[in-house]
Amino acid sequence: MKYRRHAVAVLLSFGLLVGVAQARNDHALDHHYIRVELATPGTQPTSGRLLLFAIDAKAAQAAALAESQGKSGAVEAVDADPFSGTVTSVAAREVEHWRPGQAIEVDTGEMAYPAAWSRLPPGDYLVQAVLDVNHDYNYLGRGAGDLVSEVVKLHLPAAGVPTLALAKVLPAEGDPWAVPDSASPDLRERVAAARPHAQLVDFVSPSLTAFWGRPIPMRGWVLTPPGYDAKAAVRYPTVYYTQGFGGNNDRVIRPIVTVYTAMAKQQMPPMIWVFLDESSPTGTHEFADSVNNGPWGQALTTELIPHLETHYRMDGDADGRFLNGHSSGGWATLWLQTRYPKIFGGTWSTSPDPSDFHDFTGVDLYAPHANVYRRPDGSAYPLVRDHDKVLGTFEQFAKLERVLGSYGGQLASFDWVFSPRGKDGRPMPMFDRDTGDVDPAVVAYWRDHYDIAHRLQQHWPELKGDLDGKIHLYVGTADTFYLDGSAHKLKAVLDGLGAKSEFHFLPDRTHGNVYWIGNDHHGLLKQISWAMYAIARPDSKLKPAAAP
Repeated sequence: MKYRRHAVAVLLSFGLLVGVAQARNDHALDHHYIRVELATPGTQPTSGRLLLFAIDAKAAQAAALAESQGKSGAVEAVDADPFSGTVTSVAAREVEHWRPGQAIEVDTGEMAYPAAWSRLPPGDYLVQAVLDVNHDYNYLGRGAGDLVSEVVKLHLPAAGVPTLALAKVLPAEGDPWAVPDSASPDLRERVAAARPHAQLVDFVSPSLTAFWGRPIPMRGWVLTPPGYDAKAAVRYPTVYYTQGFGGNNDRVIRPIVTVYTAMAKQQMPPMIWVFLDESSPTGTHEFADSVNNGPWGQALTTELIPHLETHYRMDGDADGRFLNGHSSGGWATLWLQTRYPKIFGGTWSTSPDPSDFHDFTGVDLYAPHANVYRRPDGSAYPLVRDHDKVLGTFEQFAKLERVLGSYGGQLASFDWVFSPRGKDGRPMPMFDRDTGDVDPAVVAYWRDHYDIAHRLQQHWPELKGDLDGKIHLYVGTADTFYLDGSAHKLKAVLDGLGAKSEFHFLPDRTHGNVYWIGNDHHGLLKQISWAMYAIARPDSKLKPAAAP
């Protein structure tokens, strides 16, 4: 049971034994409370996940001052960052039917990261409250419709129960094509040129609708090349581009503009690009056929692609359909190519999520007594790095994600894609969030259904004719999430099978700069596009224009 300070005082007044009273008083000191008032106007109750964020005031103000180059130390928002370890403390609780004017108290020790707030060193902190009304904080962060308080300086531990007021509703996001006032004239011109060639995809999938029992749209953008004429006889090869974790239909505008501009300058060949949105309430569904998310791969290959090919001047055959994706999108393209090898003419996957679960960001999930938090010697498994510097551990990442909410996080997303469904209707977790212990039964299911290297080993004789030579993979040797290790293992499997494949381990490249070639931050994408075009148009005389 949990006792607040006033409850302990009442018990003491009844003359309980000193030893019992002292024990309960110590227990009470482990639980510090923050009161949050719903101060927004209106009469309708609301629900969501109430999040509290606290950060050392001096450190936050100094960081703000440095970021503004000495102009201001004001801190407008306090948020968690999985790349900064334990800098921010977070507490949470679920709330339902919360009425305007009502105040509730959050126990900052019951659900907290990295630990109960009672363990924070005494001092001044900047604190902010957020109500995540859509339960999508783990994927998108705070956004439209969420309620936020002002950033308040509090001395912790507080003498009483501090109060924060949720008084602001975050506005809906504007037009994703809008260009900020500070944008250069060149950027404005490039956006204006690309926009007429991008058409929104909003296709309701029959198979996904049947799975979920409600209309499920498949979303994205179709980008046609310069000079495209829907009535002309000419057809084009098509690239299906999948986004990484955190991407969605509004966050893909910059890549669309980049690709169109490169085609207009003849730095990339004329092709149709389909920018697929693989975001969902559970994270990224990665176009995998899943017992939890539904048949996304089936829906793409048997419904959406045929639909698009009847509406656009696409080649409509395997030699004219290609895949490109990064990170979670990179895994999706590997999966689609190996699961539907007759549909696609090749995948160019960059920094893909683990494709061999003997190295799941450094962890061998198949090892006896596997644990994702601790190595056999007790040391922590890192998950995020900046070259040789560890930025965060697997345990920190998982426990922050759990506090922020049970939906949409990167690690929970893996469960939704890969795991069998549990008796409660949710996916069975691959590992225990408290201890890090791996569940061998769940991992066995992962292996049999989603370990790409295992699938290739088991099915290579029947896959070889349609798949050989179609796998192209790029990853940095300093990948931020240690994904180069799994790529090495996948390469070893393919080499052992005598398969034709293409692997590039780019020296010192990270997760974020793997596409850089010299000063061109999109150089690799341009190279990939010409490799695809050479397969679709082997007799073409087109060549990339010289770089400016």
